[in-house]
Amino acid sequence: MRHVDLVIIGSGSGNAIVDERFDDWEVVYLEKGVGSRDSYGGTCLNVGCIPTKMLVHTADVAGAPVEARRLGVDLSLNDADWPRIRDRIFGRIDPIADGGQKYRQTGRPNTSLLTGTARFTGPKQLTVIDAETDEVTALSADQIVIAAGGRPAVPDVPGLAESGFHTSDSVMRLEQLPTSMVILGSGFIAVEMAHIFASLGVKVTVVARSGQLLRQLDRDVARQFTEIAGGRWDVRLNRAIRRVDRDGDRVRVFLDAHDGEERLEADVLLVATGRVPNSDLIEAEVGGLELTGGGRIVVDETQATTAPGVWALGDISSPHQLKHVANREARTVAHNLLHPKDLIRTDHRYVPYAVFTEPRIASVGLTEQQAEVDGIEYVTSTQEYAGIAYGWAMEDTTGFAKLLADPNTGLLLGAHIMGPEAPTLIQPLIQAMQFGLDARTMARDQYWIHPAMPELIENALLALPLA
Repeated sequence: MRHVDLVIIGSGSGNAIVDERFDDWEVVYLEKGVGSRDSYGGTCLNVGCIPTKMLVHTADVAGAPVEARRLGVDLSLNDADWPRIRDRIFGRIDPIADGGQKYRQTGRPNTSLLTGTARFTGPKQLTVIDAETDEVTALSADQIVIAAGGRPAVPDVPGLAESGFHTSDSVMRLEQLPTSMVILGSGFIAVEMAHIFASLGVKVTVVARSGQLLRQLDRDVARQFTEIAGGRWDVRLNRAIRRVDRDGDRVRVFLDAHDGEERLEADVLLVATGRVPNSDLIEAEVGGLELTGGGRIVVDETQATTAPGVWALGDISSPHQLKHVANREARTVAHNLLHPKDLIRTDHRYVPYAVFTEPRIASVGLTEQQAEVDGIEYVTSTQEYAGIAYGWAMEDTTGFAKLLADPNTGLLLGAHIMGPEAPTLIQPLIQAMQFGLDARTMARDQYWIHPAMPELIENALLALPLA
């Protein structure tokens, strides 16, 4: 059995751990996906945030004629060349993934890369089965970092596996743009994909088990977004899926309905019902790692697992499933590997997220329903885009910013924005929460450019009913 100083499982955010500080360590990277669509570099680079946002920007451009019409400008969308759109995106991403792989193979003399499925065989012991040759390599290490990510969840629906379906891992590489698509799911991935494909001319039907889309968001945001989405796409709420089958080139989805059964047909079925951690694929429990009920690896604030000398980060251990969280956790792990007597902790107090659908959504901190359940005293304010000068310019009638604050200290507890540039507008609120800046000081002790969109934040701060 080969013994090394450090093994890192996964090449997403785990790829950022090793630099010149580790030059006297013997390091082995393990990556199952090299040579496949799930390539080197992890979910975000290959099948997640980067290609989806490149598609979102394309969708925004394609949707310009609809928005322009309200402003008196006559534009038209003549065509959406899907192969050209797809190849532009992956023509940039695939070489980056290939370059990352080559660097790990040859870029540092103390670092090597093994490709194939890694599994624990005992405490700090692993085997790697090469995907092409089936050759087995046995490894042990002083330290192991698990950054093996997650994969799309696939519900147990009769006929689904046999009917042919896509997930977010495959749908962005479709050969041709379909004329119609059914999307199962109501979360971030579902509504981003709905925006992308609907904007490119696909007839989109979104099927949700719940009565709202994005139901985990603040209730006012979820309510407003669901209403807007119903005007843009065919949205079916409170629907249970009975079965799926295929009729030639068409996929058929059968739903429960008030009067029996409802049938949907489309060229493509996209399953976007969430993601699950890959802890089962690496047989984490064999390595002595404790798991949550949802299969995530249990870690403490230093990213240490319950097995000595084993660390975990990113989607395999974090409930947030966000690239910026995984990157922060990777920095924590790198420090703690190098400084075992001076451990640092990852600060997860104010984790922001954004949904790149239409309209944009961004949130950080408590939702109003969470504050109520937890018995936290709060005050709230809401400022509509329509109430600021730049909102008038855009003719925005649906967007708003909602803030929650402590009524006694004025410190922000949560912020939720839906509308143009929401992921950008929320950043100063994240900064205020992180560094303890109260709402009154933030609003009054700095200049706010007029007439610019940040006035949305200024006015929402000033509207908080603070003493």
